[in-house]
Amino acid sequence: MTVTQDDANPRKNTQNTQNTQNTQNTVDARTARALRGLAHESATVRLQAALAIGTAPATAFVDPLVERCAIEPEFFVRDMLTWALTRHTPAVTVPRLLGELRSERPRARSQALHTLSKIGDREAWPSITRALLTDTDDEVARAAWRTAAILVPAGAEAGLAAVLVTQLGRGGLETRLSLSRALIALGEGSTPVLRGATRHSDPGVREHAIATERLARDPDAGFAFAIEEAKRIVALGTTGAEE
Repeated sequence: MTVTQDDANPRKNTQNTQNTQNTQNTVDARTARALRGLAHESATVRLQAALAIGTAPATAFVDPLVERCAIEPEFFVRDMLTWALTRHTPAVTVPRLLGELRSERPRARSQALHTLSKIGDREAWPSITRALLTDTDDEVARAAWRTAAILVPAGAEAGLAAVLVTQLGRGGLETRLSLSRALIALGEGSTPVLRGATRHSDPGVREHAIATERLARDPDAGFAFAIEEAKRIVALGTTGAEE
């Protein structure tokens, strides 16, 4: 039997065990402190907790981060929660986020989509369903449009565009701009369906389609200006192609 130097030194073995226990206690205390911070009534404390977690990520934090995303009322805290999640390995975060896409809570769905867009893992693409792209909640739909435009695989752009154009004319200026940006991001994949939408029977759809085409040609013009121009074109009874 071989006796190592450590075996012959019980005091050193005891010290090593104590050091390991102290390290574990420190980790446990940090974890508990961070988790308490995520649930604190102060938005500043919650922000600092998310920052601390993202600075030193650990698998144990993923579920609490995702759960907090679903109920966090402050935008700047949600943004930090998303950042913290992106600091963890996608193999752990992505499956958990995909589960949130089926949540009954709109904020859970929208924030999960937003975080998936930041992670950029294309394995999530099959979970960006038509139901999400046409969700009745504007925040969920907008997040789905952005995420889909980022994750869409090559060759699937036209199919995605065909779904997105069904949402033309929807919502206020901010919502319509989000949809236009997603369609523009698809490049030539959206060109045929956008052109067809400029002849739609609904004036609101025609205006949005024309404004999107104009924004694609001249991004610096601004969306509000493109919408006003589109309204003028629709009022004149044209599609904008003549100009």
